[in-house]
Amino acid sequence: MNENTIRKDTPVGMKRPKTAPDVRLLVLDIDGTIVDESNRGRDSVAQAIRSAQHRGVAVALATGRRFRSSLPAHDSIGSTLPVICYEGALIQEPGTGFVHRHWTLAPSVAAQVLTQTERLGLSDRVSVHFYIQDNLYVSNLNDASKVYFEESEIGSIVMSDLRPLLSRATTKVMVLSEDGQAIAQLSSQLKNSHSRTQVKQYKSITSLEVFNPDVNKRFAVKYLAEKIMALRPENVMAIGDDLTDIEMLEYAGIGVAMGNAPAAVKAAADWVTTTIEKDGVARAVERWIHPRRK
Repeated sequence: MNENTIRKDTPVGMKRPKTAPDVRLLVLDIDGTIVDESNRGRDSVAQAIRSAQHRGVAVALATGRRFRSSLPAHDSIGSTLPVICYEGALIQEPGTGFVHRHWTLAPSVAAQVLTQTERLGLSDRVSVHFYIQDNLYVSNLNDASKVYFEESEIGSIVMSDLRPLLSRATTKVMVLSEDGQAIAQLSSQLKNSHSRTQVKQYKSITSLEVFNPDVNKRFAVKYLAEKIMALRPENVMAIGDDLTDIEMLEYAGIGVAMGNAPAAVKAAADWVTTTIEKDGVARAVERWIHPRRK
């Protein structure tokens, strides 16, 4: 094996390549990667990102956050690239608002969420959220929604009937409840729909997120790297900590998992760094991004 070759199936701890590939794009997740649970970043990480930029490496974000919620992190790292948000459903320019790609959810799937919620008698136990043009429309502000919004500045528009919105381009539908069984029931009804669904746990609430089936960070990072920047996968380094980062790490020439990532994410990565509390991003940048030779 060439010393510049990275094996995806190499267990963590084995000998790694002596030199890094020609990294020209560094893609970072936000939550759990560059900011902690309190939404705070670390100075050492910010310095490492600036150091990478000074060496000619462009830096971009790929996050599950919505567009507006991503902008503070985008500004803090001094990125000049489009933001990949909504788990890769949207690629948008912060300065001009220009949309490069938008993978929207089929109206029939959004309608199915509403229909199944009513059919299963869950309307009073769940809160349905529609994300449209970065605005959030909510069927009701139940206890689960209040928990979800308590540490957030996200504003919402309450509409008891969301059906009038079905004709509009919807980026994501999310359903929240403190009743995990209710979410499980709804999720099972959507398994055969033309969508990509994922169930998540946050504090006391369970959420079901529904996207276009083609939405993932891999496709979005590939589009940014190859279509917008004319790069190849081997020119990309990606760092993440969540299951939604796996495809992105597998695409990149160097996929780095945070030390706080689940085992499945670490298994998909080329290299595992330390936790966010121990400056994992800074350590990864120091390990893999080297000054360009003149």
